[in-house]
Amino acid sequence: MIVIPNLKDIRTAYTRIALIINKTPVMTSRTLNSQVGIRAYFKCENFQRAGAFKFRGAYNSILQLSKDEKEKGIIAHSSGNHAQAVSLASNLLGVKVIIVMPKYAPKVKIEATRGYGAKIIFSANTLIDRVKITRRLVSKHGYKEIHPYDNKNVIIGAGTAALEFMDEIEGINLLYCPVGGGGFISGTSIAAKGLNSNCQVIGVEPEIADDAYRSFKTGKLFENLNLNTIADGLRTSLSDLTFSIIRKHVDDIITVSEMDILNAMRFLWERMKMVVEPSGAVSLAGVLSRKIEMKNKRVGIMISGGNVSLEQFFALLSSKITE
Repeated sequence: MIVIPNLKDIRTAYTRIALIINKTPVMTSRTLNSQVGIRAYFKCENFQRAGAFKFRGAYNSILQLSKDEKEKGIIAHSSGNHAQAVSLASNLLGVKVIIVMPKYAPKVKIEATRGYGAKIIFSANTLIDRVKITRRLVSKHGYKEIHPYDNKNVIIGAGTAALEFMDEIEGINLLYCPVGGGGFISGTSIAAKGLNSNCQVIGVEPEIADDAYRSFKTGKLFENLNLNTIADGLRTSLSDLTFSIIRKHVDDIITVSEMDILNAMRFLWERMKMVVEPSGAVSLAGVLSRKIEMKNKRVGIMISGGNVSLEQFFALLSSKITE
């Protein structure tokens, strides 16, 4: 039987991690309000430590490990943001960490993960291979795995972002959140529904990686087989735990195109001067799609992270410099 965490669990976690995490800002956009006819509020987890909401769950989870588990070391598999979060949290807590990353993960995320002190082991560019390598190392060395979303303490920690958000901004009618493996929207929905049962929680997912959408609509758990979306942080599939939470607390899941995601990123960069990665911009893409009736409502938008490579951008600028 799956036991679903509750708002009390999230409040307890927040007390535990509040002095370590960044209390991230809430921003608004008059341009967006005018375009869509809403009052929009952005919870900016791109300003979180390690550049994404993932640090909340990673720190909350690792902090609660036993002395023996910490001495043996921990392991995690991730394409980027969870890898950085676990690495930073482990560094702060003095715990040895191994990260299994796909060899084609964004360079900026690989370098940041290594910079936080993790030992990186590369896998093929598939979730199956990452999991296979992780399990083999757990069996061989006794490492404690910190799963990116199929972990109650990770989910509870992730939920502290929405707790902060809704404690600061009252009366949110709609709350948009990205969906990948479901950890962020699970924690977000638990907090949102616990604080305001009338708040509608809307998941947003790339339409070419729509396993959560199909799972939600059919009641049957699907796996994501498409790794081509530019939202690299959303290429994972739901777990039994996150699917159970989503079915209980999430009101709807919608999908957006790759161009929708790109346009949302451009809006955030150009209009709001915020560097947000594709996965982090998916929630705004959902708002801009207008698939949900929002007129005159107070709309919350969860921005999950800002870890995006700027190499090509700066290379282009450098090519224009003349001595």
